Amino acid sequence: MTNRRTALMLAAAIFIVDQVMKWIVLGPVGLAYEGDNRYLLPFFDLTLVFNEGVSLGLLSADEAWQRWALVALTGGIAAFVLRWLWKEENRHDAIGLGMIFGGAVGNLLDRIRFGHVIDYADLHFGTFRPFLVFNVADAAITIGVLILLARALFVRDKPAQNLSPESDNA
Repeated sequence: MTNRRTALMLAAAIFIVDQVMKWIVLGPVGLAYEGDNRYLLPFFDLTLVFNEGVSLGLLSADEAWQRWALVALTGGIAAFVLRWLWKEENRHDAIGLGMIFGGAVGNLLDRIRFGHVIDYADLHFGTFRPFLVFNVADAAITIGVLILLARALFVRDKPAQNLSPESDNA
């Protein structure tokens, strides 16, 4: 199986799991309004948040034109990542890009359908919250970016060895 196919299958799986989890949170779990909360574990709750901006609440889309500008921006980023993934030959980078692409498309669909991204995963340790409320797509994007950063900063690919007889005489 090619790296591209593997990465696209991973992206599709992330997209499906993301959308199913959002459906479960809004449907069977019954979170209906922003701030609605369900206790699950001492360190994890389901808390409904409507994220109208991007990461860390930046670029909040308060008006319709801003919403559609974020849709266009997210779509452009997803297209860029897909193009990069299509050309990527390294398996690990392709996996990271597949995670980013799957998450981006999941959040893009939310923006188109609802005008905001549905977030619900609330990890906390007492009152300490190491992350904002997030979703599967956000987690996949973050992990994908970390994979790309780790490879770029810490992993050096071995250079191709020249096996021609002339290289020994140099």
